[in-house]
Amino acid sequence: MTIFQRIENIIVGLVQLIFGLSLALFPEDGYWVVLTVLGFAMTIKGINQLFYYFSMARYMVNGRLILVTGCILLDFGVFSGTLFDVPKIYIILYIIIIHAFAGIIEVLKALEEKRLGAKSWRFQLFRGIFDIALILISLIFIKKPNTVVIVYGIGVAYSALFKLISCFRKTTLVYVP
Repeated sequence: MTIFQRIENIIVGLVQLIFGLSLALFPEDGYWVVLTVLGFAMTIKGINQLFYYFSMARYMVNGRLILVTGCILLDFGVFSGTLFDVPKIYIILYIIIIHAFAGIIEVLKALEEKRLGAKSWRFQLFRGIFDIALILISLIFIKKPNTVVIVYGIGVAYSALFKLISCFRKTTLVYVP
């Protein structure tokens, strides 16, 4: 990770931390804020992935995976922008599904890192298990919408803390023979 990437991740992590804590402390009308930020972030990330594919990744091995990821993120981001007039329960379920998908991906990445011999696989596994635990808590309290927003805010703050911690960790390279 370069110094510019570390600084960028620190800034993004601090913004995420403030956003997550504000959602957890002030959950009223948090759905619309979460939906707006989630849609905007996924749209920007999708456009970024597509730009990366067309500028460099199409020449890489498995570069099409970046194209597919960019298209899916862009699609979900635009779809999130159209959910403002649907009932709140659908928005809650949409957020839960996205968060559950992210947690499962974290666990699978941790298991892959363990298989490859990386040292930080426990860190990633704990992060994925925590995400899945947050989803289970959200499903238990789905009848109380403010509780789901609070749990989502805690999850965003928790993710930001992990992003900030990873900025200050030494990165290791895994070479596959």
